[in-house]
Amino acid sequence: MPTRMKIDETIREALFGGLVIPAHPLALTAERKLDERRQVALTRYYCDAGAGGIAVGVHTTQFAIRAPEIGLFAPVLKLASETMRSFESEHGKRLVKIAGVCGATSQAVTEAESARQLGYDACLLSLGALAHASRSELIEHCRVVAEIIPVFGFYLQPAVGGRVLDYDFWREFLEIENVVAIKVAPFNRYHTLDVARALADSGRQGNVALYTGNDDNIVADLLTEFRFGGAQRSVHFAGGLLGHWAVWTKRAVELLDAVIKCRQDGGRNAYDLLARSAECTDANAALFDVKHNFEGCIAGLHEVLRRQGLMAGRWCLDPHEDLSPGQMEEIDRIYEQYPHLNDDDFVAQNLERWLLRSESG
Repeated sequence: MPTRMKIDETIREALFGGLVIPAHPLALTAERKLDERRQVALTRYYCDAGAGGIAVGVHTTQFAIRAPEIGLFAPVLKLASETMRSFESEHGKRLVKIAGVCGATSQAVTEAESARQLGYDACLLSLGALAHASRSELIEHCRVVAEIIPVFGFYLQPAVGGRVLDYDFWREFLEIENVVAIKVAPFNRYHTLDVARALADSGRQGNVALYTGNDDNIVADLLTEFRFGGAQRSVHFAGGLLGHWAVWTKRAVELLDAVIKCRQDGGRNAYDLLARSAECTDANAALFDVKHNFEGCIAGLHEVLRRQGLMAGRWCLDPHEDLSPGQMEEIDRIYEQYPHLNDDDFVAQNLERWLLRSESG
């Protein structure tokens, strides 16, 4: 096995500075084949919108890309990595490249090695496939992957394939040296507190960043200082790695900037941001299809990208996966009620350029 890859300190610094990291969707043709032109255009959109990094091969990219008959895991990661590197070269800006890694240990190792070879900085490690593993088995699994590439821990909500991971798990997980961040996405306040308290108790607040994945509570997570007995044992979320931020990304960047300024200004404009928090949660309910236990969550994001022209359609790899009954009307509603949340104008101004550049490579 090659020498353990450690995090680039400029990447660690960027993570702590606070980043918008969209979870990259999968652009498909009507035949449900990879639409490379629009896939690259999507990546360009996130870069130009001001995202500080992109996560690829994660839940929003659809786990089925790994199926042998589909075989899109490596091609999709390669396409995104090349596009991000091209942007970096053109703009002199370093992006955080995160690859989703999942499955049993043998699969996770293979995926982590591929991500490393393709130039990714860290992996977002899903434990959903290890539903019946003991805590010690989970920790060993994480240690093995961390020997290959820096690890973003991932608390995935059970409704979309995760499992409950208690305080003791996270406290032990944080003893793994090559852990650089944790995406907290249980959609549950008690479980979120378990991770925050484990980080505070570990003493690693200075080298492990917290990122919200709670799409139902984005702004409140970002505004909150989690205090566990004094300033020396407090933690906060630096930024977000979110499926919700796969759409309207320009507005997400502006939102995170406003939250960071609010924190720096001692809470000024916090009430306005809390009002925005409720708006974002309502919008997320429509996009993620909360009424039907998240069944239409990926199709909901695709529908927004289709409306903007970034996707040709909202097709998913599974032909049965689409919007749920009433979800289209809910998306119409949030567009009407919260027009300030979308970035349709920004996309319209740049779409032709992104598509032309994607076509020419």
